[in-house]
Amino acid sequence: MSFLPFRQQTPVPSLPAGCALYQDLPPSAEAINELLQACAEPCLPPERWGAALERSLWCLSIVSENDGQLLGFVRATSDRALNANLWTLAVRPGANQAQLTDVLVHRSLAILRRDLPGCSISIAAPSSALAALKNQGFVLDPGGIRAMGLKLR
Repeated sequence: MSFLPFRQQTPVPSLPAGCALYQDLPPSAEAINELLQACAEPCLPPERWGAALERSLWCLSIVSENDGQLLGFVRATSDRALNANLWTLAVRPGANQAQLTDVLVHRSLAILRRDLPGCSISIAAPSSALAALKNQGFVLDPGGIRAMGLKLR
């Protein structure tokens, strides 16, 4: 009997001390852009963040309890039938980057499995997230299938 690797349950990763995980409490556009800058990722104008967050099913944020700094972020969209997408996966570089990435990916997949069990899940992610994604059962370009995207200007 074979199994589908994305259906296997992995241990729940824990948050480092001094961090808090929030769902549906979106950070400000400025906080997201500051996180993206720290990750060397492109930023968006604040009004585009407003529209992106409005169109998202939910978002997850990891925040430092000491200073309120945004340490990690991801948001989800879906057609609520066949497809779910994770966007803007970003985790501040540092000693806890891999652990925070594991938490965001694991929690995101748990929510999608619970709320949208029949959907396929795709994600555009930085290379720093590949280990966490593989641990959760993601396969890079399965069967040679490659995703394509279009940047709207």
